[in-house]
Amino acid sequence: MKKNRIIAIILSFAILTGCSGVGVKTHSDKSVTLTGEEYEEYIKNKEKIDNIEKLTESIKNDFLFDIDDEKLEAGIYKGLFSSLDDPYSAYYTSSEFEKLMEDSAGEFGGIGVVVSAFKSEYIKVISPIKDTPGERAGILPGDIILKVDGEMYFGIDMDKAVDHMRGEPNTDVTITIRRENEDGSYEDKDITITREIIKIESVIHEMMEDGIGYINITSFDEHTAEDFEAALNEMHSKNAKGIVLDLRNNPGGLLSSVTRIADQLLPKGVIVYTVDKMGRREEELSGKSMDSIPMTVLVNKGSASASEILSGALKDYDRAKIIGTQTFGKGIVQRIYPFGSGGYKLTISEYYTPNDTKIHGVGVEPDIKVDMPQSDTNIGPENLKEDIQLQKAIEVLKSEL
Repeated sequence: MKKNRIIAIILSFAILTGCSGVGVKTHSDKSVTLTGEEYEEYIKNKEKIDNIEKLTESIKNDFLFDIDDEKLEAGIYKGLFSSLDDPYSAYYTSSEFEKLMEDSAGEFGGIGVVVSAFKSEYIKVISPIKDTPGERAGILPGDIILKVDGEMYFGIDMDKAVDHMRGEPNTDVTITIRRENEDGSYEDKDITITREIIKIESVIHEMMEDGIGYINITSFDEHTAEDFEAALNEMHSKNAKGIVLDLRNNPGGLLSSVTRIADQLLPKGVIVYTVDKMGRREEELSGKSMDSIPMTVLVNKGSASASEILSGALKDYDRAKIIGTQTFGKGIVQRIYPFGSGGYKLTISEYYTPNDTKIHGVGVEPDIKVDMPQSDTNIGPENLKEDIQLQKAIEVLKSEL
């Protein structure tokens, strides 16, 4: 690996604003005019780059063992992002970036569990994906993942843990989880799960008794909005009096997907807005047309991100009663950037509901709180006798018809 390649790429992260002041030359020999303050910043950055160059030279000249040039270069970039202490911001090599982009494609090999990281300390299950090995094995929202095949992982290692849990179909992986019991005590247990190809069906719907429609959105991917529209149209064709929208254990997904769905269900106005570090506000808006079918919405602690955007907006507009338990509380935005042969993901802003309610670290509070017994993990119309949250959603919906 030539040191100039590393230095040139790292310098590409720097932005030098031209204005009257001191003239300097960059690595490409192009002149840039800087103010005195900008020149001081330039010198500081140059010192950092010089230090990286010295360390690289020392490693290449003195390190006892063989050096993988690509790993060395990737390590420099990964170090930049790990210093942020943000498990959602990371640099990805070419192969890692390809796996990252699989998430919105709707199919991959693994166990079907969506996780998040907390302050770099631990990895927490947001929710198992419906009808996947993880759900069938009994993984629950809120479980802490301690180990994968005996290897300990912390929050900062979330991407490595996810990569370890994924793999070839029909191979086993053992997950060590820590679960909080109803009495407040904790229990560690090993669960061996056989990997499968995970195919995500993001919209599931059916007609229930008494003209009540049921639509379950399991995630927000590339095709969810059009699938939701088709499901809603089918409800209307069957003369549904109202619908229960089930967002339980929905970990989120694409902002473009959830805003298209919200646009169908909300009056004209703000769906959600974001604020970045400079205080700049960016709004997602709904149009004039709105499907006014009566509805109730189900959420739980496995409802996160895009699910919280939709439920939060429906609540703020008093469009539907929110029923269940407080949601997960992930309300920050990451943007994915291609970079070189790989790419990186960076937290850039934070979500707020139309009524200026913060989501991140807080979640959406239901209008009607209904706790499910921890032992009752089967939900949905096929488990209506045990699903007391769904029973309540139907009861409330009928009272509004």
